[in-house]
Amino acid sequence: MSKDSRRYPPRPILGVGALIFRGEKLLLAERAGPPMQGQWSLPGGVVETGETLLEALSREVLEETGLVVTEARFFELFERIIRDPTGEPEYHYVLVDYVCGVAPGDSCAGDDVSNCAWVSRADLERYEITAGTRDVIERAFIALA
Repeated sequence: MSKDSRRYPPRPILGVGALIFRGEKLLLAERAGPPMQGQWSLPGGVVETGETLLEALSREVLEETGLVVTEARFFELFERIIRDPTGEPEYHYVLVDYVCGVAPGDSCAGDDVSNCAWVSRADLERYEITAGTRDVIERAFIALA
């Protein structure tokens, strides 16, 4: 699916997100393009036709961070609707978020990402995090404590 066809979709678009923890830190990805360019979010993206949710999750994490997913556990569903100035839904995503384990290795910004950062819960406020994502992250920190 091209990025342009994601604008004003005829129906919600299915995507996946990865909550990847290393010790007390979570991996955030800075979005490189619209929508939400320059904001921080979870690594992830759109599920392609014929791809399972877990296949999409593994592909997106590898493409965006260079990390290999070794395990994934469903965490929650998240809906993101971004409206244009007239109130029409310009973007509409339904995201399936997973807590993921990854193989050892260094993360690096890849496809659709301009930067990656391992962030502690205390430092989240320093990042401009996409709308609603901070709440998901906070629930994950609490659930995994």
